Amino acid sequence: MTNKIVVVGSINADLMIRVDRHPLPGETLHGRGGNIAPGGKGANQAVAAAALGADVAMIGAVGQDANAAPALQFLKESGVDLAGVREVDDVTGLAVVAVDNAGENNIIVISGANAYMTNELVEESADLISAASIVVLQGEIPRTGFETAARLAQHRLIINLAPVVEVDHDLLLKADPLVINEHEGALVLDQLGVPITESSSPFDIVTALRAQGFASVVMTLGAQGALVARDDAVVEVASPRVDVVDTTGAGDAFVGGLAYRLAAGDSLEEAARFAVRVGAFACTGHGAQTSYARSVEQLPEVQEA
Repeated sequence: MTNKIVVVGSINADLMIRVDRHPLPGETLHGRGGNIAPGGKGANQAVAAAALGADVAMIGAVGQDANAAPALQFLKESGVDLAGVREVDDVTGLAVVAVDNAGENNIIVISGANAYMTNELVEESADLISAASIVVLQGEIPRTGFETAARLAQHRLIINLAPVVEVDHDLLLKADPLVINEHEGALVLDQLGVPITESSSPFDIVTALRAQGFASVVMTLGAQGALVARDDAVVEVASPRVDVVDTTGAGDAFVGGLAYRLAAGDSLEEAARFAVRVGAFACTGHGAQTSYARSVEQLPEVQEA
């Protein structure tokens, strides 16, 4: 085993748009911006961890178009090992990100090269995945690639099932932790055939997920922080208070920070307390990777009540 984090996932170019408010169906609004920034949940999480000092390798795919270079920019600048990134005959994955004046975002994703992340491509990096101390997965690559990576992971597996896609339940249960938000947690329970009600609280959802056999569950709650469920306890983790500029990629920053500290030997609760600070900092700048902390010293502290 190497003390390396291997992220298997999506690499995108993000087309960033600013709007006063999000349009209604059929409505046309004027926007601002239009610049291309690096993104993709996999790449975001890899950059978030590497920028803080983790040893990270990325396994993914880009196209042969002009967007490949900006999509890889911060992965390269952060020192991520890109030996597992393949170039395919298609466009690089594209996300159209619209952010309103409140910092809330709407995102449309075009898979492009990420659709090539099937079992065959992932198998090419089998040795790297098997040797990693931590493997990180999300839901933005094809099911066969996701399941192959989960099967190859021999040590700790972090699954951020976002978006929530149908995957083999036994492989999903290898997650330690499963990282989800409240909406995603409800969808995972539905996928597992567990009924919940509209009145189910975040505590109810993480407790129900643990009952399905997950070793641990971390639920992100935005400004309210996170819940960490393992053993017989559910622990609340408070988030720092920050002036929100743009929430794009904040959840990915959280996952990257979590992986960074778990690789360093922290307990899950300790890692989550660090990760909420990483996620909060990401909300103070524009875009995803462009807003991520480059040192621990930049991170906001949680104010004691």
